[in-house]
Amino acid sequence: MRRLTVSSLTAVYALIAAVACMAADAVKWDIRLVGDGTDSPSVVATATIEPGYHLYSVDNPAGGSNPLVFYFDTKGCQTVGQPVADRPYTKEFDDTFEVDQHFYSGKVTFTQKLKPTSPDFSVDVEIKGQACNDTGCTQVFGGKSLKGKSPVADKAAADKTAAEEKPQTEEKAEAIAEAVDSLHQADGTLVPGVLAGDDVAKDGWWANVEAELKEYEEDTHENSGNLLYIFLAGFLGGLIALVTPCVWPMIPMTVSFFLKQNKKSRRKAIGAASTYGASIIVIYVVLGLAVTIIFGASALNNLATNAVFNIIFFLLLVVFAISFMGGFELTLPSSWTNKMDSKVDSTTGMLSIFFMAFTLVLVSFSCTGPIIGTLLVEAASTSNFVSPAIGMFGFALALALPFTLFAMFPTMLNSMPKSGGWMNTVKVVLGFLELALALKFLSVADLAYGWRILDREVFVSLWIVIFALLGVYLLGKITFPHDDKVEKIGVTRFMLACVSLSFAVYMIPGLWGAPLKSISAFAPPTYTQDFSLYEGDVHAVVDDYEEGMELGRKLGKPVMLDFSGYGCVNCRKMEAAVWTDPEIKSTIDKDFVLVTLMVDEKKALPEPIKVTEADGTPRTLRTYGDKWSYLQRSKFGANAQPFHVLVDNDGHPLAPAFVYDEDIPAYKRFLQQGLENYAKK
Repeated sequence: MRRLTVSSLTAVYALIAAVACMAADAVKWDIRLVGDGTDSPSVVATATIEPGYHLYSVDNPAGGSNPLVFYFDTKGCQTVGQPVADRPYTKEFDDTFEVDQHFYSGKVTFTQKLKPTSPDFSVDVEIKGQACNDTGCTQVFGGKSLKGKSPVADKAAADKTAAEEKPQTEEKAEAIAEAVDSLHQADGTLVPGVLAGDDVAKDGWWANVEAELKEYEEDTHENSGNLLYIFLAGFLGGLIALVTPCVWPMIPMTVSFFLKQNKKSRRKAIGAASTYGASIIVIYVVLGLAVTIIFGASALNNLATNAVFNIIFFLLLVVFAISFMGGFELTLPSSWTNKMDSKVDSTTGMLSIFFMAFTLVLVSFSCTGPIIGTLLVEAASTSNFVSPAIGMFGFALALALPFTLFAMFPTMLNSMPKSGGWMNTVKVVLGFLELALALKFLSVADLAYGWRILDREVFVSLWIVIFALLGVYLLGKITFPHDDKVEKIGVTRFMLACVSLSFAVYMIPGLWGAPLKSISAFAPPTYTQDFSLYEGDVHAVVDDYEEGMELGRKLGKPVMLDFSGYGCVNCRKMEAAVWTDPEIKSTIDKDFVLVTLMVDEKKALPEPIKVTEADGTPRTLRTYGDKWSYLQRSKFGANAQPFHVLVDNDGHPLAPAFVYDEDIPAYKRFLQQGLENYAKK
């Protein structure tokens, strides 16, 4: 038999984490004036793009993500041509939008040549764009005011520049004047919340509510619910690990060892076994805390949705699945366990018991490794700092309980099932489950890169085959290496086979577009399905914030704000995977006024609006996309899409904001919490 050696559990997850660290700022700009004091200065803007993000080019095709736009407000000079990048963009076809996307990664520098027309000149630079990764999209902003000097003082050139700029200014003013009418209601008054002047009205609809959102997010009941779920998931994982061939045989051996060591005092035997169980818990909890401290809660959440990370985890789970099915034996180096054994022999008391617990952790790695890894990924998705530790506590508690209980009540050992062929069956079943779960991680990477090799019908087909084969295996019709010959099927095994086969049959309608609510968190979104008979899309009532708020007030309904974007892939995924749920669709349609605000909308505002960002940076809102993006930042303190928030008719939040997550039960709780709080008000 071939033997595969794994260096350590820490090394495995350090590798996973190292490939996908994501920063808060997607793009950082460095804008400078080069050639000051000469007759040919230039504005040089360098974009440093965080790993995993794509910054779309100035000529990104229509229908794709939001292109990069440069604005130059010049005095005493004029621009020459357009900004030029120092390297070509990457061209890649996007199946979601069916266009070729043009984007940059890493670092790119744009140069805009200037032609001075007076000795002193200035240029205000403003940059807008969009950067996306596999988690979502964010609006990109950059800007700086630059001043320079030039030996050029040609009055004729200045007059020529003024003559060229005047028609453009008049044309722009006429366009703005024509668009102002769209801002008025039928009675001629302005839409509430917006002034036709230079600023945004500071009424309740636009007031900052970040503190209120944080109160909801810090609500102890919500956090307790998340942590309870992680604890129960960890406890269930520990129970599964108990019945694996790596752990189960060690229970009677280890407990018997403690009883023999303290045979004259049953109290000491119980105390020693309890210390042993507590040591197991401490080791796993420390591991969970170490993962969080090293990488941070936000980094763990990014890891859970990063494309490269998901590919690596997919491969790891496939390797574990093959190992569970008997393809090879996965163990740690024998030198590690031997060293731990020597520590046990050379130490006494509590320290000796601790080293025995550490030996158990190492010996059981080949069976507990994939369970622990999946648990940490699930804990990471909650964005809670203590979730990994809570999950590991639940896992270790389930693992340690038998050792302590059997030491307290030794006669229970006689009723324990003996090790045998049934344990290999458990291991093979885990192999099937690991293989099915691996497809989930591959699906995330497939969506991120647009390979379209794992569309929804392909994914569902593979799951149908996997669970059908699992049912056939449980019936004894398929055997793997080390399997005993199945002469008769027990009742438990038969019932599990029926469950697996029934689950496979349940998924068959999904090939024609059925929602399959029970696996919606695992399967790709419905828009990837080429053939679907299902109709259940959700559409926004209005696409204007003030209009939506006014409508909600008249109808007496809360408002759902959906900050989205034409170039936001994950926004489409949320709409397809979550909003298509019949219950969610019915709740949104009947109980809310849905307002979708596209932050990359290019439609010009009736009149540019000057605002000041929270950091004091002045900015000009020129399009409706600018306006909605500013609303999201200034009111809710967020800048990434998708971003769903429920508000009352005065603009106050009713629940914590909901970002990208295909967890349908969580979204239902989100809607229900909003309705309950609205009813109270």
